[in-house]
Amino acid sequence: MSTYLTPFTPIPSFFDAPAAADVGGDYDQSSLMAFLMNDDFATDAFFAYGDHAAASTAPAFSGAPLPPAAPAPAAAMSNGRKRAFTPTADDEAATAGASRSAAIRRKTSPPASPANSGGDPSPPAGRGGGRRVWVRERSTEWWDRLSSPACPDAEFRNAFRMSRATFDALCDELSAAVAKEDTALRAAIPVHQRVAVCLWRLATGEPLREVSRRFGLGISTCHNIVLQVCAALTAVLLPRTVRWPLDSPAASAGFHAASGIPGVVGALCTDHVPIGPPKENVADYYNRRLTERNSRASYSVAVQAVVDADGAFTDVCIGLPGSLSDAAVLDRSALRASCQSGILGDRCRLVGGASYPLTDWMLVPYAHHNLTWAQHAFNERVAAARAAAQGAFRNLKARWRCLQRRTEPKLPDLHNMIGACCVLHNFCQRSGEEIDPELQLDLSNDNADEVVAADPVRSAAAEKERDRIAHDLLHGGHAVTFF
Repeated sequence: MSTYLTPFTPIPSFFDAPAAADVGGDYDQSSLMAFLMNDDFATDAFFAYGDHAAASTAPAFSGAPLPPAAPAPAAAMSNGRKRAFTPTADDEAATAGASRSAAIRRKTSPPASPANSGGDPSPPAGRGGGRRVWVRERSTEWWDRLSSPACPDAEFRNAFRMSRATFDALCDELSAAVAKEDTALRAAIPVHQRVAVCLWRLATGEPLREVSRRFGLGISTCHNIVLQVCAALTAVLLPRTVRWPLDSPAASAGFHAASGIPGVVGALCTDHVPIGPPKENVADYYNRRLTERNSRASYSVAVQAVVDADGAFTDVCIGLPGSLSDAAVLDRSALRASCQSGILGDRCRLVGGASYPLTDWMLVPYAHHNLTWAQHAFNERVAAARAAAQGAFRNLKARWRCLQRRTEPKLPDLHNMIGACCVLHNFCQRSGEEIDPELQLDLSNDNADEVVAADPVRSAAAEKERDRIAHDLLHGGHAVTFF
């Protein structure tokens, strides 16, 4: 047996159905439908029938059709009060016509928007699409001025650490990875503005609230843009900009001119980026040297890099805990395995500081006391070769000052951010961009207090070859034998 459910229950307190004899047939409930659907007609119906006081206890849905409600008695007019009356057939026809016209008006009326609420009827400038949405208007005066061709190149370079031509070339490289499509609601943020948001954040380390104010974007929007552009820099440009030199003789020529040591194709250096205490493995990231220098508990991640004679990174290792020594970072990095497998090629080597061990593929200075003249001269030559690596890290932190401040992002996002800074450093170096000397004034020398490696010599043959090179350098010759 099927059960019929009534779609709604009449509300006698507002609309009591009249007797069949009064209307001559079934009662039309269009007026009640208009009231429940919040039509314009509902206002008129309310004033016509608003003073009925009858109550109903019928449920919203029942198992059988409900009988029509009994008509309410007419109330007499007394003391100036209104009285309810029973609708006639003419009233039913009028209310039904009003309900149909209200439905037509509802279909043709525009949706609610700031334009229909007394706001500006035109869509905001720069926002595309045919539909209107509520968007908080923000000032873009600062970005409009910098992005204008009339902006002086010196001001643009000071803001984004590169000239406008280099900036345009960078945007062309990242266009396919960071570009977004317009939607029906709004136009996408242009590639140039997205890249500029990321560069400004990395160059200044300003809070996202200030970045949002400058570019006229939301705080969460700026945060997402920075993460997306940094990820694109590491995914697209890192393999192409941070790479081993293809021509070893040409790479060693710069180091030979600076130090006189032949066969050097790279200088190795390790630096640290301060971070907030991570949620996991806090002790692994505790940096004792930074803690002593800052007189408070400090945490960091290590950044190990090989630098060529021009100051560009050729290999980077990012993200190992800051509690590790330089030698431990080297042992855990892929660089050690690559060099042991012969990636440097024949007759080529690296130079490192006293915090690294002496190996067959890396020269380090003498670390013991009471040095001979030859050993002292050799240490000076190694320091001249390592100056390229130390200068590269100084320029890296000077250009991208976010690396000087304690950052709070998640570690995977932090690795992308540091990798993006290394990519941008190489992009500027190879584009001939000079760094403002004023940016380097307040930089501290993080490598001044190097800790000597626990095992300073790992190869007896390497130790003999170092003595030979030191002797030849002291007497004005050049080392002619190699490991």
